[in-house]
Amino acid sequence: MTNMTNIDTLKEKVLRDEWITKEEAIALSTEDLSALTAAANEIRQLKCGDGFDLCTIVNGKCGRCSEDCKYCAQSVHYQSDDLESYPLLSTEELVAGAAQNAKRGVLRYSIVTSGKRLSDTEVDALCESIRAIKSEVSIEVCISLGLLDEAQFRKLKAAGASRVHCNLESSQRYFPEVCTTHTYEEKIATLKAAKNAGLSICSGGILGLGETMEDRIDMVLTARELGVKSIPVNLLNPIPGTPYEHHKPLTREEACRCVALFRFLIPDGAIRLAGGRGLVGDKGESCFTSGANAAISGDMLTTAGITIETDIQLLHDLGFQIKLSND
Repeated sequence: MTNMTNIDTLKEKVLRDEWITKEEAIALSTEDLSALTAAANEIRQLKCGDGFDLCTIVNGKCGRCSEDCKYCAQSVHYQSDDLESYPLLSTEELVAGAAQNAKRGVLRYSIVTSGKRLSDTEVDALCESIRAIKSEVSIEVCISLGLLDEAQFRKLKAAGASRVHCNLESSQRYFPEVCTTHTYEEKIATLKAAKNAGLSICSGGILGLGETMEDRIDMVLTARELGVKSIPVNLLNPIPGTPYEHHKPLTREEACRCVALFRFLIPDGAIRLAGGRGLVGDKGESCFTSGANAAISGDMLTTAGITIETDIQLLHDLGFQIKLSND
């Protein structure tokens, strides 16, 4: 009888609905890549089936952000290339964008805004836009509006929003190296407020900020503790003018290893390839066979992405079915 490897042992543990520990995840991070990704993909198939959750994002309010996140071109603290700045998009613009995305086969439409948080006036205006979208378009509306409170989230849920996105970005230990104008605790409080308001929550981070593998594992463990089931995995796209402009992008192998580890940590979650996947050279295909089962399609906030049509064809070829994930 063949001896079970560490990967096999931990895969069986996950399939028994038992959490793997931080120490076990760290041990997994140095295992053979092909064996690790194959096991992660098997976990994905058994825990999630062939569903693939595809969403798009719209830059609902752009630029002039007071925060100093070192990766972001929208921050007023850095001199990146000419980036258009504009206030909250109108209801007409947001409805038109939602309709266009729904027509192309997208099931989730996420409105993302710059700044630390929207004002109450802006929240009320966005509620009107969400109500209009839900009355005219068959699509889920997600929101990423900064550090709002429970009362604001309750308004947005009543208007028709179903999910709140607020990335942890990295581990609690490393986050102060990434941003100093708000805290990790504020992010956690935002996610808890959204959950208390009855919204599902989406939270992941960016890989390639200078963090360690342990930081990446800690980030996902925090998300797991919060009950997050949608985990965006962004790969840093170094933008000229930002403090991270000279960081080296992750390799395809590093990205696949992280995706596989995250699948072991949250086996029934939507591991969602997000910004930067175009940098790995295969449009994310290798990650989609390493345990990922969700993606943000189309353009990102300040960088180009991969077209919806290209993504849908690739996912069809890989045997996935576009459908909403359970959360």
